[in-house]
Formats: sequence, structure tokens, C-alpha cells
Amino acid sequence: MEANELLKRIEVNPKVMAGKPVIRGTRIPVDLILDMLAEDIPTEEILREYPDLSKEDVRAALAYASASLKAEEVRLAT
Repeated sequence: MEANELLKRIEVNPKVMAGKPVIRGTRIPVDLILDMLAEDIPTEEILREYPDLSKEDVRAALAYASASLKAEEVRLAT
């Protein structure tokens, strides 16, 4: 599945989790998934803890983070 398809799994709605990006149809924030991955929690464990998620949802969280960073402008202090 390509990044554009994965990104369709992400929803930003001010009425859901105060507008934080979540996996579409859930109240599971993207940053929660990213934090778990950063803590080296295996995808399989994340899926066990959150049975409403799929492997593609976890990949969608990574794709969203990547797309967000690509759109961000970084200015170095001199």
C-alpha cells in the first residue's frame, strides 16, 4: 500500500480528540502509536493492546509522521 493510500487512514477532526490526528474511525492518536514504536514496542504487541488497529494503521501513523516532517520548514539558528 502506497503512502497516499495509508494517509487516508488518518483523520483530523476537531470533534475527535481535540483535533489530534487519529486512526480513522477510532480515538487512537497517531502520536500514541509513534510513541509505542519509539519505545521499541513491536507492532504485534501494539495490535494486541489495540485490537481495533491493523498493521496498515500502524504503517499509516509512520506515513503521517513522515509526510508531516517533509512539509515542515526547519530554520537553523546561527
